[in-house]
Amino acid sequence: MSTPTEDLSAAGVSIWLDDLSRTRIHSGNLKELIETRNVVGVTTNPTIFANSMTNPDDTSYDAQVHELAQSGASAVDAVFAATTQDVRDALDVFRPVYDATDHVDGRVSIEVSPDLAHDTEGTIAQTKELWERVDRPNLLVKIPATKAGLAAIEAGIAAGISINVTLIFSLQRYAEVIDAYLSGLEKAKAAGIDLSTIHSVASFFVSRVDTETDKRLAAIGTDAAAALKSKAGLANARLAYELYEKTFAGDRAKALLDAGATLQRPLWASTGVKDPALPDTLYVTGLVAPGVVNTMPEKTMEATFDHGVVTGDTVTSTYAESHQVFDDLKAVGIDFDDVTQVLEDEGVAKFIDSWHGLLDMVTKGLEAAR
Repeated sequence: MSTPTEDLSAAGVSIWLDDLSRTRIHSGNLKELIETRNVVGVTTNPTIFANSMTNPDDTSYDAQVHELAQSGASAVDAVFAATTQDVRDALDVFRPVYDATDHVDGRVSIEVSPDLAHDTEGTIAQTKELWERVDRPNLLVKIPATKAGLAAIEAGIAAGISINVTLIFSLQRYAEVIDAYLSGLEKAKAAGIDLSTIHSVASFFVSRVDTETDKRLAAIGTDAAAALKSKAGLANARLAYELYEKTFAGDRAKALLDAGATLQRPLWASTGVKDPALPDTLYVTGLVAPGVVNTMPEKTMEATFDHGVVTGDTVTSTYAESHQVFDDLKAVGIDFDDVTQVLEDEGVAKFIDSWHGLLDMVTKGLEAAR
């Protein structure tokens, strides 16, 4: 009998863990999740590394911090030394998955500095630096889908670098992300780069959409508004998949795919529910579709394994229903363009706060070690 995570994988969903730590890598826990929970990738961000490196029970960074302190490394240098080592080690753990899936999965992401979210040239430079520094073919460099990030995404793809585009909330921005991917591929093709070596995922955030929208629905306070609670996140993601299907079926994308390019897969991010009244697997069960990635906190992954999920396609059959949700949101007074702009701004701000918190912690660690 198959397990729920095996069923989810068989339905075309790649399960990625939304967490990484040095202890998880070296204790064998990550390898165990690959073997028992069908995990085929990992995403990271500054918050994840901050939680790992500030864990008082985790001493795995102490020796490296001491060595870096003696060499006079800055906090930024120390953070990138530690995180690139963790990501490189995780990529090595995933190398058999990478090989077995024809290079589709077995991926680990590392994010450019959040301070560069509105700096195109700085993002391009650091994208290339991280790609060279980690030096593994299954790496994804993570770039936020800000206006400044779009040109950096295109430049990274054009240079043959595999990219995880993060912090996507709106369909309009998602369309711009796909355009940046296709433009980058066209430039890579013109430069003679093998398009089959370039991979990308587009990380569409889910639960945060419900958090912000539900807050506004509660303020409206009508029965019609209440009936729309916790529906926007799924509807938004499902319509993103509709856009993905339509765009990659177009002539422009087909020409690139025929030349060896790969699809830029939709990735469901922020899939841990924020409302305790909702089932833990809401953003797993409701977003099953061929060729997607679902990044899960371990709690969500275990709930999926323990309770099972609906593994039939729950996305493409709900397009009409999802469009209706947005018609209804507009009718009760929800300005969804404002919702997604607020979420993008908050998302960038939260990652910047986590980044500077991590730098502060590492600065203290370096000072203590010196």
